[in-house]
Amino acid sequence: MLGQAAFATYIVGFYGLASLKGDWSSWNDVMFSGLVAGDVAGNAIILAHIALAFVITLGGPLQLIPQIRARAPVFHRWNGRIYMLTAFVMSIGGLYLTWARIDDLSSILNGVAISINGVLILLFGGMALRHAVARNIAVHHRWALRLFLAVNGVWFLRVMVMGWVLANQGPVGLGDRLEGPAGIVLNFASWAMPLAVLELYFLARDRGGAGAKRLMAAALFLLTLFMAAGIIMAILFMWLPHM
Repeated sequence: MLGQAAFATYIVGFYGLASLKGDWSSWNDVMFSGLVAGDVAGNAIILAHIALAFVITLGGPLQLIPQIRARAPVFHRWNGRIYMLTAFVMSIGGLYLTWARIDDLSSILNGVAISINGVLILLFGGMALRHAVARNIAVHHRWALRLFLAVNGVWFLRVMVMGWVLANQGPVGLGDRLEGPAGIVLNFASWAMPLAVLELYFLARDRGGAGAKRLMAAALFLLTLFMAAGIIMAILFMWLPHM
């Protein structure tokens, strides 16, 4: 939640303030394919994407807090509806931008990774909504967790990149625009790895014995340490310098 809050603060502190100042050109200093002169549709989608990123980054973690679900069910339902709608809009917009600006992609493989992530968001969101309407809450919860992780693919990418830089003491294999072998792998891993860990968690929780559960807990602990390091690095070197 701290990492998500830091990212939301960055969105307001950089993109929000730059917009208020009319300094739109500064967006391109931190985006691979930002605002493009003459591309009205693409620029409009980017503006909406940034604004909705703030909404979804703040709203998502609130859906995972059991006390909110239990004590404020109306808020949970409406926040969930807003979250799903926002996820759908952002995914469709992201898919459009990825292939409408294919020449600006650092790698076709990265475009494929982003597209799979977008399709998974649509799929998981649809399944989460379907089971919520049917009142299959346990199944809905599983799909909602998958949706949350898939939606945060871009967030995980930033954290993983900075964790990779820290572990290797430099941007080994990343490339200038994540077109290097490590950059391409991390683009796929940004959504595939969290989802794989979630499925292993479900398996250990539902079918595993005491040993499997301890092993899963240990793995989550180590992954949390890596994520915490990546979050701190992202704050210090990605987000804070631009605020």
